[in-house]
Order: sequence, then C-alpha cells, then structure tokens
Amino acid sequence: MRIISGTAKGTKLYTLEGLETRPTLDRVKESLFNIISFDIPGATVLDLFSGSGAIGLEFASRGAQKVYLCDKSKGACEIIKKNIAKTHLEEKVELYQGDFIKAIEKLINKKMDIIYLDPPYKTDFIKIAIYELIKNKILKPDTLIIAETDEKEKIEKQIEEIKNIEIIDKRKYGRANIFFLKEINRKEE
Repeated sequence: MRIISGTAKGTKLYTLEGLETRPTLDRVKESLFNIISFDIPGATVLDLFSGSGAIGLEFASRGAQKVYLCDKSKGACEIIKKNIAKTHLEEKVELYQGDFIKAIEKLINKKMDIIYLDPPYKTDFIKIAIYELIKNKILKPDTLIIAETDEKEKIEKQIEEIKNIEIIDKRKYGRANIFFLKEINRKEE
C-alpha cells in the first residue's frame, strides 16, 4: 500500500496485520481520488474509520488543508502515527483514538468539506455516523460524504431512510461499493 499522488507520492505505508481491517485497494483508491480530485485542495477532511490512515493521508498528500483521522483500535492508531511520520504530513493531520461517536462529538461545529466512511462491514456504523455528523453540526451545505461498503443493498436502504441525505453517485469496484452523498434542502447556519 502506498500514497498514489501529491507531496508524499510513492511513500510505502505500514499496514495492519490480521483481519480486523481491510485496506482500500490501490485501484479503488485511485479511481475514487480521480473522481474527487478537484474537491481536495484546501479541503477539511474527516476519515472516520481510518485503519492504517492511507485514505486520510492520501487526502493530505493531495493538498487537503486539514485531515482528521479516527480509529478505535490502539494498534491501528500506532500504525497511523508511523505513517503520518513517514509521509511528513504531521502539520496537516490530527489523530483521534477512540469510538467514532466520541470523535464526532469532539469535532462538534467543525465543518468538513469531505467525510470518508469505511467502517467494519456487517455494522450499521455508516447510518449511525451520518446521524451523528448531522447532530453535531459537522456538515456544510456542500459537504461530500463518501461511504465504502460491500453490503450495497443494506447500506443503500439505510441511507435512503436518512432524511435530507441523497445518493448523488455510486460506483462498484469488485466487492467495494462507493456511495457519494450530499445533504439536500439545507441552508448554511
């Protein structure tokens, strides 16, 4: 696993051993970042289930102004710290270790431009996270939420149940399904 583009391009990242995390494949990551490349420079980004930190660090490498990473696993956070140091992106990246709901609460009223959600599969964490992001006023009227899952039908149904959240695009790459979401009918507070 490596950083694909930007200031840390080519940097090989440390990864987690075991089955608790599944890194986003480079081809999926490359396709995703090609789609959103113009949204990244100067953006404030939240990568809520960070694993090794590869997605959040890719955002930072490509010019995001600030990237917040969060993972509950102590082992994952140790790997993320090593990857932050290896990519020399310390000034752009802030790491929270702990439960994703508590991390969102710590970020209350901080407005994100892009939010990346890739929680453990077989959970309702995407739905719960979106509700928490709305409740804690993390979204701006044009915030892009990106959700990755292998449970397409289940997650699509859950997203459709959330008032004022709309699927604006979806892509499939092997097992990975990527949903692009926006909040609709909302004015800036």
